[in-house]
Parts: sequence; structure tokens; C-alpha cells
Amino acid sequence: MHIEKIHLRNYRNYETLTLDFSPKINVFIGENAQGKTNLLEAIYFMAVGKSFRTSKDGDLIEIEKEGAYVKLLLSKNKDQQKRIEIGLDRSKNKKCKVNGVPLDRMSELLGTLNVVIFSPEDLQIIKQGPSQRRDFIDGDLSQITPKYHFLLNQYQKILKQRNQALKLKQYRKVDLEPWNMQLVQYGTEIIFYRREFIKGLSILTRLMHRKITREKENLKLIYQSSVPLEKDQSPLEIKSQFLKSLKEAEAEEINRGLTLIGPHRDDLEFEINGKDVKKYGSQGQQRTTVLSLKMAELELMKKETGEYPVLLLDDVMSELDENRQQDLLQSLKNIQTFITSTSMDSMEKIDEMNLYQVQGGKIKILQKPVS
Repeated sequence: MHIEKIHLRNYRNYETLTLDFSPKINVFIGENAQGKTNLLEAIYFMAVGKSFRTSKDGDLIEIEKEGAYVKLLLSKNKDQQKRIEIGLDRSKNKKCKVNGVPLDRMSELLGTLNVVIFSPEDLQIIKQGPSQRRDFIDGDLSQITPKYHFLLNQYQKILKQRNQALKLKQYRKVDLEPWNMQLVQYGTEIIFYRREFIKGLSILTRLMHRKITREKENLKLIYQSSVPLEKDQSPLEIKSQFLKSLKEAEAEEINRGLTLIGPHRDDLEFEINGKDVKKYGSQGQQRTTVLSLKMAELELMKKETGEYPVLLLDDVMSELDENRQQDLLQSLKNIQTFITSTSMDSMEKIDEMNLYQVQGGKIKILQKPVS
């Protein structure tokens, strides 16, 4: 898939912008705070219906404007075209259309446009807490399997209600069984999806990492669940273990007024040659781990959906050394890529690209490949 065109109106610092893109590599050069990341954010927004920088849709609307509008033209397999439109206003209304048909829920947008984003913040994914790693897993799974997004939303609703019931049970009789059954129902499917996703991602990440490190290092991804899991357990077996774990933890959960068992407590660990990357990995190893992870994301989405997602590289090239830059660029031959940077350093390694200059919410094209 690739994006043919985007139109922005009153989005961040873009009063109006219409831009055509190359199906290969698009590079945006400019100083900081000129609007480079805003453009990538708009593309991401059209894929998942929310920003990767803020939880407030109002932040996306240009200052002193009442609303914003984004339209994107997408080409998919077999020359299929999709037109995505999203309108925002300050009353917190958000409306989306695909090929002119209004969507009842923003979650229906998932899977129309798939994206992978790699930013300097992602280079810290190893050092951050479990919630960031769960967000990473949930973001990919929601794009690959839209049903997963529904399961996650339902689980979060039940989790909130069960936590309230646990607090009530501290001073009066409350039957937790209805909440337990619903929590386990949705949670079991989430755990199963995550386990299978990480199993596939782990294989690809290990292969990418061995390539980048010239066969010197073995990277392993380990899914850490608060529900004790054995290899290749069926959903029915996971459900049984989940219920058992909830019963065993009930006294402590009542005491703390908090659900301690379930996928909301999951984590993802990374090991290089048997050692925890978070604790013992060097800065270079941690960066290589995340780079391998992002390259594996691309391949996994291709495997699951039949086509590569769009790749967004937000000011990340300067964070990688020359070898890692080269490894990344070599992997982009069949992937539409958007790169932002403050300089042309390392861009000379790109054979074909559209080059744009970004300044003060204005973008002009400087170079197109010779056809």
C-alpha cells in the first residue's frame, strides 16, 4: 500500500496543504518546530484515528480555529483506492468517512491504512515501563486484527468495574464472580492474540538482529504474563489458569482494591545472548534491539495483511550510526517511507526519493527522481 496524496486544513500549523507523494521514499528537511512531525502525525492519525503525541484531539486543531480536516488518498493491492476523511471540531466531535461512507465508530477505520512509526522515543522502549511495551503490542495487533481493539476496549471496561467492586468488597459483601467471568472471557482472547503475535514477531526480530550484528548476537523476545502460561496452551487451558490465578490472588486484590491478574499486567522482555537488554545491554545494543523490532514489525504486517505498511521515520536517522542507517535503508526498497530530518546527512545513501523542504507550516518539493 502507499499514500498518493494528503490534504490538510487547519491541522496543527498547516492552514492549508495539499501534497503528492512518491510510492517509495519521501524525505522532509527543515529546522525544528516547522511542521515535519505534524505531517507524520497526520498520516498516523488517518491510520488509527488518534495521535501518537497527544490524547487530546483539540491539540491537533490550529490555534484560534474551530475545526480541522484531513483527507488522504490511499492505493492498496490490486489498484484498490481508499479515500479517508476525518473532521475535527473543538466540541470534541470527530467524524470519519472511507470512500464517502460515514463510520459509526473510529475503530472501524483500523486496517484501512497500516503504519509503523519509528521515532527517537522508540529508542527508549527498552528502558520504559511495561505500559509502553503493552501499547506497542496493542497498537500493532489493533491494525492487524481489528477485533483485537474491540476485545481490549471491553476488557478495560470490565477491569474498571471489577476494581470498583474490589474496593466495595473491603467493607461489604460483593459477588466478584460475574466480573471474574467477563474479565477472563475477554482477557483470555487478548492473551492468546498477544502470545501468537509475539511468537511470530520474535522469529522475525531474531533474524533481523542477527543480520544487523553480523551473526554475533541472538535476540529473544519473552512474553511475561501475570497468568502463568505453559507452551502452546489452548484458549480453554489459558481460561482455566486465569480463573485459578484470580481465585488465588483474591484476598490480596481485595486488600489493595486492585486487579492484580490479567493482560493489563503483561510485559515484554528482551534478551541478547541470554542477558536482559534493559539491565545489561549497552546503548548500542538497545538501539539495535529497537531497530530490529521495527524492521520485524514491517515484515510481520506484510505477512499478516498481504502488503507492507507505510513506514514513518521521525528524526531517527541521526540517532543511528552509519551501519545501522545502512541496514535500515536497505530494508526499505518495497516500502513507502516518510523520513524527517534537520539535515541532509545520511540522505545521500538514498537512491530514489522525493525531497521536500518544510518551513513555517509550508512545504515545497525540491527534488523528484528522474523517471
